[in-house]
Amino acid sequence: MEALAERLSHLDSQAGGVIRVVMFYDTLMRRRVDLPALARASAGLAECVAGIRLHGTGRSIRFSPDGRQTSAPPSPASSTAPITLDEEEIGTVWLERPGPPSPLDEVLLDRLAIAAGAVVERYGPARTTMADPALIELVISSDSDEAARARALQLLGFAADLPVRVVAVRSRLPLDQIGGLVCPARLVKAAPIADAGVILATTVDPARFPAGVRAGIGAADSPDRSWREARTALRFTTPRQPVVHYDSLGAIALLAQIPQDAARDNTDVAAITRMAGNPEDLETLDAYCVTGSLRRAADLLHLHHSSVARRIEQLGRTLGIDLTEPTGLTRARLALTAWRLLDG
Repeated sequence: MEALAERLSHLDSQAGGVIRVVMFYDTLMRRRVDLPALARASAGLAECVAGIRLHGTGRSIRFSPDGRQTSAPPSPASSTAPITLDEEEIGTVWLERPGPPSPLDEVLLDRLAIAAGAVVERYGPARTTMADPALIELVISSDSDEAARARALQLLGFAADLPVRVVAVRSRLPLDQIGGLVCPARLVKAAPIADAGVILATTVDPARFPAGVRAGIGAADSPDRSWREARTALRFTTPRQPVVHYDSLGAIALLAQIPQDAARDNTDVAAITRMAGNPEDLETLDAYCVTGSLRRAADLLHLHHSSVARRIEQLGRTLGIDLTEPTGLTRARLALTAWRLLDG
């Protein structure tokens, strides 16, 4: 390799430089250096501050070219690269070059990211969030026996004496990103199963789900029952209530057990179906059902309460329900919820 680098350097100085960078990091990996040593060596090679950050710890390792760890406020990164492990981004490496990037910065960061991923895989402390879907399915399947379920949980890294929370998710965001947000300090595993994503975690913070995510959180101690509950709770999510805990549903969860043909044939649900073609009417009814108050619904809709009152009166005539009466409001809430459950 050294002879090849020497020959290339006479033909193309940049090609020779690339080979030397690759050799530099190959040597470091053979020596099994740790992350601080990688950052220190990279800073010396690049002749500027080099940094490494793992998402799981949130801690940055920054070294200056003189080989000392720097605590000075970081300068803007002149170039960055992601650290990946098992196709999941687990961190970032970067250079803080005061001038324009060097022609070899890109290859240097690429090799630094590969080396950092190898160190993490060998020594930790980061664990990947994405898991083998087959193991996740063993945990949540009602067909698994307890021995197989316990073995799958052990292979995923969960302790036998800790409860495992199950979350069903629909989102365009990567599952590993969602898992890291809702359970930032403890073990969390995720995988896509059928038409939903599954997150297994020892704790789940419902307030940390990002915007645009629909999530149902199971409550049972048994993962297979908790998965069924999580999927049921997911069906009850709405734009106004994107995260639903199964325990919060109470008797309303029984609506999920009604056969869909029976729900469609119900007079109130059929009336909602006909009305649903008008998004404005649906939005007004939803706001009124959520708040139970004309004034609070008006606040949600950013309208005057008299305008909402006229709309609700008209909707009541359309649905054949007196929405100003408690019984009528209850009927509308149940019908709207049952309509949302149709076809998932």
